[in-house]
This record gives sequence, C-alpha cells and structure tokens, in this order.
Amino acid sequence: MPSKPITVVLVAAILIGGAIAGAAVSGDDPSRQQVVAERGAQVMPFSLDATTHVFDATAQGGTQRVVANDPDDTREIGLIREHLRAEGDAFSRGDFADPAAIHGDDMPGLDVLQAGFEDIDVRYRDLPDGAEIAYRTDNPDLVSAVRAWFDTQLRDHAGDAATGPEHTSHPDQAD
Repeated sequence: MPSKPITVVLVAAILIGGAIAGAAVSGDDPSRQQVVAERGAQVMPFSLDATTHVFDATAQGGTQRVVANDPDDTREIGLIREHLRAEGDAFSRGDFADPAAIHGDDMPGLDVLQAGFEDIDVRYRDLPDGAEIAYRTDNPDLVSAVRAWFDTQLRDHAGDAATGPEHTSHPDQAD
C-alpha cells in the first residue's frame, strides 16, 4: 500500500492527466483545430488557408458554403466546386465518411444525419467564388442535427470558418 504522500501525488497526476486529455478533444482547443486541419488536408483538395467555410443554419436545415478568399483564384474555386459537388452527392446517399474522417465518428449530429438522410433534400450549387450545399428538411430532429453538425465544424475550423447571416446555433452547442 503506497504511503499517503505518494497516493496524493498519484491522484493529482491522474486528475491533471485527465484534464489535459479532456482539453485535447475540446473543439475550442488549438491542438484539436490543428488535428482537424491536418485531417482536412487529407480529405479536401483545396487550401484551408485560401478558403473560408460559411455555415448558415436555418429553420429548415441550413447551407454550407466554401468560398475562395481571393475571388479571382480560379484554381481554388475549381477545387472547391469539385469537392462540394462530390460531397453533396455522397451526403444525399447517406455517406458522411469525409466529415467523420476530419471531425471524428462521434461528431455531434452525424449519426442522426446518416440515419435520416432520406428525409433531407441535399442540393449542390456553384457560386461565383466557390460552391454551396443546402440541406432542407421538415424533420425537427434532422434540423437539430444539421445545426449541431454545423456548430462543430465552426469550432473545429475556427479561423477558416464563419457563420452566415441567418445562422442560429444548436441550443446544446451555443458558444
């Protein structure tokens, strides 16, 4: 049986280690954002530094846009369009593997979106400076899942992401 001072040190070390581990998985943690950026570079063909993700959660779902920071950067715009066109197609089939690969399989809203994909109208559209995917549904659980999913991406992409003019955060994910 360890002596009392050693037990206190061990307990303190375990608590500190747990706090550090918890911070490492927090969406607001810079190391989490770095991990997401590294994973994103493996999945998204465009540069996170040259683009901005815009999330606009609405009463019927929401819209996610990716736009080039330089509206004359035709290379990035082409890569954005190629990627979002493929993602929109995948999402409409219930395939959310890419967001899971970037943000983790336990990403808020992801399991509900995968299970209810048939009740979500997913539409891709070119924009002059990038592209967007719109998500529309009358199912309140799916609307809530879209909001939670968007809010996680906003936190994880931090400086490379913004909210749109109509964005409303999920009540459990509000900043």
